Amino acid sequence: MTLVRWNPWREMDTLQRQINHLFDDSVASNEWQEMGKLSTIPAAELSQSEDAVHLRIELPGINVDDLDVQVTDNAVSISGERKSEKTVDEKGVTRSEFYYGKFQRVIPLPARIQNTQVKADYKDGILNLTLPKSEEEKTKVVKVSLNPAHS
Repeated sequence: MTLVRWNPWREMDTLQRQINHLFDDSVASNEWQEMGKLSTIPAAELSQSEDAVHLRIELPGINVDDLDVQVTDNAVSISGERKSEKTVDEKGVTRSEFYYGKFQRVIPLPARIQNTQVKADYKDGILNLTLPKSEEEKTKVVKVSLNPAHS
């Protein structure tokens, strides 16, 4: 059996070469695009009060004209497109981790809502939707029948 001495610096050197390769000029642009696809689905935050469901969606860098929001009584569908702004530096090379292109997300709602009464606000890349609950959801009370205990 041969004994081999472990050298932690050799592993660090390998890691450094891999990181250098990531930023190397020989990396194809489609590899950068693949990295950007990790963030194609916008983040959402859902909460509800007694009268409404509140939905916040993070859509940075997207023009309001490039958004399509559709609401049914039990779901919200958001689709849009982030269009690229072509910029080239003096070497003629641009590297970007931004994702450009179309996206779509459907978010099921925890309660039925009045989709004709939705209020929307889009500011600083955050879409805020206030989705009022339907009257039947607001007044939903279930009568529980109790059987008397027999002694």
